[in-house]
Amino acid sequence: MSKVILLSGSPNANGNTVQVFNEMAKVIEAEGLEAEVVSLAGMSIEDPMNFQGGYNDGFDEIIEKIKNAEGLIVGGPVYWGTVRSDMMAALQRIAMASMQDGNFLSRKVGGPIAVARRGGLTSTLQEMLMFFLSTDMIVPGSTYWNMVMGQGPGQALEDEEGMNTVKRFAENVAFTINKING
Repeated sequence: MSKVILLSGSPNANGNTVQVFNEMAKVIEAEGLEAEVVSLAGMSIEDPMNFQGGYNDGFDEIIEKIKNAEGLIVGGPVYWGTVRSDMMAALQRIAMASMQDGNFLSRKVGGPIAVARRGGLTSTLQEMLMFFLSTDMIVPGSTYWNMVMGQGPGQALEDEEGMNTVKRFAENVAFTINKING
């Protein structure tokens, strides 16, 4: 069965980003695919450019999950107008691993979402989108930008337009994977 990994860059294991991903996972599973929400909460991602003898941060296990999946959706909360630095380090680690291992990201399907109280959503999406485009991934669209607004725990789920947008995106990711693997 085809699988999609939803990688949350939130420091909160059950924050808004994970809660949004749980709803998106339901949509993906309704389309006949497996979905797994994976959180970076509590991890300290090592610098992707400082390999020198290997990493010892547990992130390589997540990379293996991504390598064995057909889809990857990433998301994170927007702090100070951009995604958290550990998410960008994670994306760079994934890209480096792919380059060193046959470009395993090539033609996988996915894209980013952003969750914030108010500002910085579009610039955060653009920042994370560069990862998908530069690793030869396929990025489906949705009905609007993949962003959800909410500040306190659970408030993102109350953003009806944002939730409809990211659910449609999840549906389009699953649709594309099903078409490719027909």
